[in-house]
Amino acid sequence: MRGEPSCPKCGGRVRAPGLFADSWQCDVHGTVHPLQPVIPPSVEALSVVVHRTQVPVWMPWPLPVGWLFTGVTYAGDDRSGGRATVVACSGPGPLGGMGELILVAEELGVGLGARYAGVDGPDPGPYMSVEKPPQAKVLAAGRPTPLWHVSATPDDRAVFAGEALGLWLWAVVWPEQSGLLMYDELVLTDLRDAGAEVELVPCGALSPRLLEP
Repeated sequence: MRGEPSCPKCGGRVRAPGLFADSWQCDVHGTVHPLQPVIPPSVEALSVVVHRTQVPVWMPWPLPVGWLFTGVTYAGDDRSGGRATVVACSGPGPLGGMGELILVAEELGVGLGARYAGVDGPDPGPYMSVEKPPQAKVLAAGRPTPLWHVSATPDDRAVFAGEALGLWLWAVVWPEQSGLLMYDELVLTDLRDAGAEVELVPCGALSPRLLEP
C-alpha cells in the first residue's frame, strides 16, 4: 500500500512545496495535485475525504443489492483541498462473478480519471463521441447526467465519462461486461450532502483497483 502522496497522472513520486516551488511537482508532469495514500475502507476514511474535498464524492446510493464500499482516496493537499475524488465499490456483476466500479470526480486537467481508465490524459474529451447520443445515463445529485463511452481503453474494463456539477465524472467498471451496470440509470449521491447517512455505508475489503490503476 502506498504511504506517500504520488502523481495522479502516472503514480510517480512527487516533491512537496518548498524553497523553489510553491506547489507539488512531478518530474514528468510538472505541477500536480498530489494523490493521497489509499487507506482501508471505513466510514471514518470516507468522512475524512468528504470533509476535505472541493469536488463531489460520488457513490451509488442506495448501493446495488450485494454491493459494498471498497475504498476512497483523493488528489489535493491541506491547502487546496481535494480536487479529485475516487470511490470504489464492488459486488455481484450483472452477468455473474464479481464486478468493480470506480467513480472519479475531478477538475479539468487533474488526470486521475484517465489513469484509472487506462487512456492518455488528462481529460476524456478526445475519447468521447459527444455528437452521438450518450450510451448511459445516471442521476447525479438529482440531475439526469449523460455519460459517453470512452474509447481506446484496455479490453478488461468499460469506461464512461461526462460532466456533473461542472466537473468531469468518470465511471470505470471491471470486467468489461459489467459495464451493463451503467445502463440501469444508477442514482449517484454526492456524499458531501448525505449527512449522517454516510455512517450507514456498508464497507468491504479494499479494492486492489484503487492501488493499481
